[in-house]
Amino acid sequence: MTAPKKASTSPDTRPAPVISVIGTGYLGATHAAAMAEMGFDTIGVDVDPAKLAALSAGEVPFYEPGLPELITKHVATGKLRFTDSMADAVAAADVHFICVGTPQKAGSHAANLAYVESATRGVAEHLTHPGLIVGKSTVPVGTAERLRGIVREFTPSGIDAELIWNPEFLREGKAVADTLHPDRLVWGGASAAADAVIREVYAAPIAEGTPVVSTDLATAELVKVSANAFLATKISFINAISEMCAITGADVTTLADALGHDERIGRKFLNAGLGFGGGCLPKDIRALMHRAGELGAGRVVGLMQQVDEINMGQRERVIDMSIESLGGSVLNRRIAVIGAAFKPLTDDVRDSPALNVAAALHLRGAQVSLWDPEANDTARRSFPTLTYATSMTDAVEGADLVLVLTEWDEVVGADPAALGALVGRRSVIDARNCLPVANWVEAGWSVRSLGRPTPVTGAPVSVAAGAADALATAR
Repeated sequence: MTAPKKASTSPDTRPAPVISVIGTGYLGATHAAAMAEMGFDTIGVDVDPAKLAALSAGEVPFYEPGLPELITKHVATGKLRFTDSMADAVAAADVHFICVGTPQKAGSHAANLAYVESATRGVAEHLTHPGLIVGKSTVPVGTAERLRGIVREFTPSGIDAELIWNPEFLREGKAVADTLHPDRLVWGGASAAADAVIREVYAAPIAEGTPVVSTDLATAELVKVSANAFLATKISFINAISEMCAITGADVTTLADALGHDERIGRKFLNAGLGFGGGCLPKDIRALMHRAGELGAGRVVGLMQQVDEINMGQRERVIDMSIESLGGSVLNRRIAVIGAAFKPLTDDVRDSPALNVAAALHLRGAQVSLWDPEANDTARRSFPTLTYATSMTDAVEGADLVLVLTEWDEVVGADPAALGALVGRRSVIDARNCLPVANWVEAGWSVRSLGRPTPVTGAPVSVAAGAADALATAR
């Protein structure tokens, strides 16, 4: 590609490129705000007028710490604005980030690329001057090369356009910091001119020492899905080992700590528990499985199949433990569920193990009372038939069993004695291996974990109705 239209022969005097971000969902809204924070005039594009109005007012339709404040700041400074006009945004901008979703196709493990294809075509056909199109959406390997064909077909004659791929590596709950201060930057397929432009866009993190990997399109596409596949594999590995620990009496947490001291392994993502969920890891490993099958890479298919099966099996494991803890049936038993989000610091319940377990127990006849400090509303939209408590104490009151399914700080730091006075039966399943077990046992609770031994106690203590009522009245 050639330099953007406003560039001059002096790199020190030319204006900074204007940025457009196509798609203002989780990835796009975060990226647009971060680009503005880095000093670029940025335009977010979406087809949903209600979402655009909310974003313009600093209202983010999902929970992400720090993002509403960043959007509000730069809407006020004028660095960030939102529009539903692809034509206006593309005409004003020089670098166009594709940040639309690639959900799993219905009835298939394949990724739905319709939004990526539409966004790429929309940018290409509205170009009025040279532009760099930068894909950030997670796509199967080979997609970007095909999108280049769309760019060639729909870019107006005489206008220079180039498409490269620059995968995102955001963690929900830490997305703002991950965008402003990434642990690596990867892009693929860039010519010398495109490489210079994308380096200008990321000048701030590069100056901080962020490593840069400039590679080919296929490698850039595979980096993202491979990273998620590896993290998923670590989680399923330690969950498989936790089953052996449960059988033998070994402690999976201590085992993981010991493994983590080996610098070749590391401690992160070795927390045994209910397993992974959310909008990325499950769909990405399934899309990788599908694409590997298309390409004849059978070993990848087999490995990812096992990772997925182990992960889904953890949900059944917790359901079975719940049924066993209640004497073989959950019918008409009151179960308090703490957590609906797939992990803390988010309200994302997409493919959430916590919400899946809660719903499954509800369908088996349990009286489920669920509480999550951030995800009650998003969970209610997915499963409106569950009962949603207004607080953790409200959720546990009169419970025959408490399930800790998301490791929020509020439950990790909760007073087990105070909670114990509210429940009908002091029995808890710590499905995230996050509770200080000794404290809970000392408070009279029967604690079951996934691969962690529990100090021996008697049967779960039933709380006298009078004591529970007295404490409830005192609250």
